Amino acid sequence: MSFVVMVGSSEITDRNLDVSEKNIKDFMEALQVAGQLSADNVLQTLKLLKVKILNNKMATPRCQKVTDIIVDYMKTMKPEGELEELCTEVLLALGFQSPGIVIFKLWDRWHLNNLPPNGLLVAVGRLIFCQGADPYIGVTWEYILHLLRMAQKEDDMLAVCHVLKGLVISARKHLDLGTKNDEIMDITQEALSIKAYLTLRVLFNRWSLRSNNKVTEEALVIIGHLFFLIPPSKLKNQVNRLTRWLMTLMSAKVAPFYISQCIFQLIDALALSGCGGINLESQLGNIIGMLFKQLSETVEDSNHHSVQNHSLALKAFYILTKLYNDRVVTLIRENVESKDPAKIVSTIQIFTDVLQKVPQTEQLKNEVMHSVIIMIQEDLKPVQRALLNFIEMLIQHDYLAPPQGSIIINYVIKLSESDCSNEEDIQLTCSKILQMVTLPKLITLVCQPRNTLAFVPLSKMATKMALRARSLGQVPYLSSFHLRPTQFISPQKLLTHLVMFSLKPYREGEFGVSSLRLLYALHPITSLHPVINSNVGQLWMTEIPQMLQMLDDHTEKSLNQEEWEGRLLQFSSQSLLAIDDDSWLEQLIKVVLERINYFSDDDEEKAFLYKFFGFTLRTSRNIKMVQMMLSAILQTVHEELQEREGIAVALSIVSMKHLKVTLDQLQAYSAILTDKNSSSILKLMKEHQQREWGLVCNIIYLSYSKIISESKGAIFMHLDDILAIVLQHYRNCIVEKDKNLKLEYLDALTKLINILSSQPMAFQFKFPQKIEIVTFMMELIREEPLNSISSSIRQRAMNFITNFRKLHPLTEVEERTELLQTCFQSVLCLPSTEDLQKEASSSQEAQATEDLLMETLQSLLRLMETLIVEMPSQIQYCLEHLNIWLNSQNDNERERAMWCAARILGFTAKWNNFGVEIKFSRLGCLVRLLAMRCQDPVDNICFLSSQAVYNLYRILLLQKQMQRKKQGLWEEEGKSEVYSANVFYNNTFEIAKAFAEYFTEMQLTHLVLTAMEGLTDSKATVSLAAAQLMSAVMKERGRDMIKIEEIVEGIVGRLNLQLEPNTQEETMRAMCLLAGNNTHRVVPMLLNKTLPWDRTNLALWKAFGTRRETTISVLQLLIGILEKLHSREESREMAFQPVAVTCALCEMLSGSLCQEAVQELYPRLLLAILHHLYWVIEQNVPQKMVVYNREEGPGHKSKPFDPTSCALEVVKLVFMAAAYEGVVVYANQHHCWDLLSSPKFYYIGIMDLTSGIVKNCEPAILHRILNLIRNILYSSNYHRRILARTFYAQLLWHRSVAQTVGQDFLGNLIKWTNEPNIIMKEVGLRGISNLALHPGQVGTKKIQLVGEFLSQSFDFLTSPQSFLREAAINFIGLTIKRLTMKRIHEDDVELLQNAIGSLRNDPVESIQSLVTTTLKNLDEYLNPESISATRMSQLSNNIFKVTGMKTSERKKRLFKTVKQERDDDDNQKKNIWNWLRGPLNSLGNWHNRRVKTTPLIIGNSDK
Repeated sequence: MSFVVMVGSSEITDRNLDVSEKNIKDFMEALQVAGQLSADNVLQTLKLLKVKILNNKMATPRCQKVTDIIVDYMKTMKPEGELEELCTEVLLALGFQSPGIVIFKLWDRWHLNNLPPNGLLVAVGRLIFCQGADPYIGVTWEYILHLLRMAQKEDDMLAVCHVLKGLVISARKHLDLGTKNDEIMDITQEALSIKAYLTLRVLFNRWSLRSNNKVTEEALVIIGHLFFLIPPSKLKNQVNRLTRWLMTLMSAKVAPFYISQCIFQLIDALALSGCGGINLESQLGNIIGMLFKQLSETVEDSNHHSVQNHSLALKAFYILTKLYNDRVVTLIRENVESKDPAKIVSTIQIFTDVLQKVPQTEQLKNEVMHSVIIMIQEDLKPVQRALLNFIEMLIQHDYLAPPQGSIIINYVIKLSESDCSNEEDIQLTCSKILQMVTLPKLITLVCQPRNTLAFVPLSKMATKMALRARSLGQVPYLSSFHLRPTQFISPQKLLTHLVMFSLKPYREGEFGVSSLRLLYALHPITSLHPVINSNVGQLWMTEIPQMLQMLDDHTEKSLNQEEWEGRLLQFSSQSLLAIDDDSWLEQLIKVVLERINYFSDDDEEKAFLYKFFGFTLRTSRNIKMVQMMLSAILQTVHEELQEREGIAVALSIVSMKHLKVTLDQLQAYSAILTDKNSSSILKLMKEHQQREWGLVCNIIYLSYSKIISESKGAIFMHLDDILAIVLQHYRNCIVEKDKNLKLEYLDALTKLINILSSQPMAFQFKFPQKIEIVTFMMELIREEPLNSISSSIRQRAMNFITNFRKLHPLTEVEERTELLQTCFQSVLCLPSTEDLQKEASSSQEAQATEDLLMETLQSLLRLMETLIVEMPSQIQYCLEHLNIWLNSQNDNERERAMWCAARILGFTAKWNNFGVEIKFSRLGCLVRLLAMRCQDPVDNICFLSSQAVYNLYRILLLQKQMQRKKQGLWEEEGKSEVYSANVFYNNTFEIAKAFAEYFTEMQLTHLVLTAMEGLTDSKATVSLAAAQLMSAVMKERGRDMIKIEEIVEGIVGRLNLQLEPNTQEETMRAMCLLAGNNTHRVVPMLLNKTLPWDRTNLALWKAFGTRRETTISVLQLLIGILEKLHSREESREMAFQPVAVTCALCEMLSGSLCQEAVQELYPRLLLAILHHLYWVIEQNVPQKMVVYNREEGPGHKSKPFDPTSCALEVVKLVFMAAAYEGVVVYANQHHCWDLLSSPKFYYIGIMDLTSGIVKNCEPAILHRILNLIRNILYSSNYHRRILARTFYAQLLWHRSVAQTVGQDFLGNLIKWTNEPNIIMKEVGLRGISNLALHPGQVGTKKIQLVGEFLSQSFDFLTSPQSFLREAAINFIGLTIKRLTMKRIHEDDVELLQNAIGSLRNDPVESIQSLVTTTLKNLDEYLNPESISATRMSQLSNNIFKVTGMKTSERKKRLFKTVKQERDDDDNQKKNIWNWLRGPLNSLGNWHNRRVKTTPLIIGNSDK
């Protein structure tokens, strides 16, 4: 145990460890008790042991002993992990000294039924490779075959694989050394082959090698080596099985390296036999497929197996190609068509590797080129790098010679393009490849259109190659270069190409510079074989450097492209002039034409080509060649507009030197439009003929246009002939003139005229064909259907006329009229947008139709604008032509017409200079035309109309301001801001107000007369607008109207047609305004209408009472008529005008709006009517005469009126209108109307009516009446006197009237009482009675005068009028009440008693009662016992004091003549009224009480 102890000691070292017999024994004992030792102690012991064995030579017995101990330990303890590995390493150390000792431990008897320890197997597998192990190969292999069948676990199988791998590798090594080493091994080659074959079968049969694990990988390594040991015949038989197995392993995702290695070893082993065999050939597809998959694996340089996998697969392909050349190439090519980039890259790598090692037959080249082309066509980006490398290899093997070589070159060029996003290494590879191409070929490639994007790198290469050749003193190109145009590019094509590429000099940064530098490098002055032409050498040596400097001085943004293009064209022209070779020039022109037709897709480039053609041909002096080439370019492709414009530009450039030739060629070319015999158009299919005709037409007219633009004036001498030809083209057209042809023709012709009209020089010439062309355009417009708008023909025709307008001669007025009517008819009458859209087959077509309609309207507007610009004064007539459509019943026609009107007026209003006065001679009609549509039923028409009206107003205002400025007058600022379109919207009144100041009298009249026509419009809003317009105009300028009679009759006539209610009302208002401004002309006309009037006339008179100003004016006239006609005594014959006046007043005053006017004229109007009434009732009116009918409302008959009832009705209406309904009520209560209807009692009715007035009217009104009547109190007209005095007397009832200062009431009354006429007496007495109500207003008088009044009152006691009898009794009673009756003479008292008593039996009870009361009071006055002494004394004193009588006892006489004092009348009146103050006051109080309570009874009044 000392060994163990020593090992466990920390002081043990390698030096004190001696592998001696004793130590071995101790070691054995220690291992026997190892289970009792810690793992660390055992592990440390084994490490020290390994070191000593490796460092010391051991004797064989000792080796054997230690080996046995280690193996036994491994059997017993079955160590794992690091301990097992250390045991294995100890065995290896022992085997290095004596391999046989360790190897023989494999077949110990103990192992016959069990597997040896894995560590032992691993050690043996390693020891087999050692020197001295060869004699044990055969025996070991024999034992291993036994173990192969026993191994089941993965660790065991791996341990066995260690031994087996060592065996096969060692066996191969010895076999490779040759037969001289056979005796070293313990087995023959033949036996070894059998062992190898058996091993392969055991591995396949006993082991499950179908999953991805370490065992499978180790088995693949072993099997790969077995292929070289197995007999070829047996190996070939196993190819099918092996292939399937390998494919299975690939599906199991076994590491690619092991599979590739196995495949390679299989193919290599078979190849050693001289042929692969039938089975290998049959499995080529599968094997190559597996190899492709292996090659598709990503190569990781850091991973040795990854690198080896790729290399082994390539080696396998190489061997297969040697065995099966054609078949393998075919299979490889099949992978080229794969969509998998990885597989394609693998294929390319295989080709690259394989092709260099196989014979390059023509068949192989063709097949490889085919595969390359396929890859080029696919052009997968991950493949590009590998493919370029492959192409580089192919070029080295002369693969560009076949026809397919150009495809490869083009592909390389494509990858080298300057805008390509390829990596730098790819571009470098491309450059390397291209430099392998010859210079002529490279230049040809440079100029090929498909190589445009690679132009910069290719041209740089060519330039570099050319300059390098020149530096070496060599011609930089083949001498036959310019002589082989079929193989290489021709000089003309080269020049054209490089000039074209210089067009965009900064394209890709260097296009222009590269082109010019290449051109410069290819043409040295001393060249014996110039590429272009020797004559241009010196020119280019000067010009090209200048052009390059120009490009250097600018950038893409700063360079003027047009200037640069001109420089290129100049350079080309100078070059061609230097060449001076028509033959060479002809070839150049053909090249340009060819490029135009086939090679130019860039629009800008193609446009330049046409210019290049023109400049080229312009340099020629050969007229025949010019003609030929012009004819040729006219025959070129012209489907696109750019092509047609290019042809036109080319012809215009040529025309600058060959104008006549160019025009002749155009005319000759145009024959195909009209000549059926020679036209090529008719040779086309019919459906293409119209299209081609239009294209040819377009070319011709574009050419004319361009020639006109470029011409310096010479072309204008030919223009009239050209215009004549233009018309002939259409009129003599050889194909059917369908819609499309018309459009093509119009489009082309319009462009020509636009250019012509834009030339200032054109206005110096006259074009007689203009009128005919305009007429032709109108024909086209008329041909268009009015029920649809399927084409833009009418629009384009109008556009044409618009653009043609400036040329002389200008359009005459008659022609303008016809033109406008034609265009209006064609456009405005089209169906509505909604109807047009309904006819459309799709929403897109509907939208297109709507857009076309709007564009057509815009064209019409532009045409109108141009006509107005030519003749501004004609705007009025232009608008008047719209009248028929503005008044159309179709909404869409009105709307379009108003849109035109608004826009054209707006256009005119925007002029800044109104130096040319625009006269609107029919302004009234124009305003009426527009204003009526401000209330159109269609809202948009209202809006447009307001715009039109406002624009017209602006025109008038601006003209007015201009005129005032010319006159130096001050202009009111801000006036233009008063009105706007919004103000005029739906506001006819504001329109009339705005325009009122601009109308002349005649325009005003025409406006009203034309507006009247609109009153009967079927649309209510339009008729209302007409009425409102008339109304507003009459309000603003009604006094300036002329033709009043015509207007009145027109309005009345239309009112009779039962207008729409609102229109009727507004028309009435217009008539009211007219009457208010022209009363003396309108009113007599209406009064002269036959009575009774119809409803219209009655409504007019009622309307006159709705406006204060008109009402006052009309009432004044009517009052004047009544006053004038009744100012003198008339004959008994009936006059109807005053009767008509009352009828008019009946209607006027029946409304509620005339109160203010009636109040203003109230007294005068009332007196005039009452006077007329008095006149009427005395006339001999025919029985049942009806002069007026009043409508009593729905369901009731009208009420007829005769002259008298009509006058009475007016009286009532006067009071009602003046807001004195109380007077009417009072008159009704007192039956005034009956009294007023009787000539006999008329004055009594006036008295009662006046009482009502006094009771209900303000004092001011009473005084106004008083002021009126006092002037006619003594009129010569009896009727007037009666009316005035009756009013006068009864007005005194009111205190304010009786108190009027300066009025001789009493004097007048006394005079009337003294007149012989009984009515006058009664009126006077009534006045005195009313005056007596206010005694404070008079003075005193003698007692005899009192008696005189009492005596006069006795006469009234017998009056048939009850109110006079009653008044007389009251007067007597009040008078005697103030007298001291006991001092009156008895005879006089008796006379009073008798006079009063005579009425005791009066038929009126109230008078009887009054008589009784008066007599009773008289008795009391005669016997005053009941009166206190104080009161009587006072009264007596007052009476005598007033009368001047002395207080004597002598009784006085009342009724005898006494001498009057010589006082003047005034003093007498004052004295008498002072004396009668008391009685009159009492009488007034009594009368007031009686008026309030007592009704009037005709013929028997109690008053």
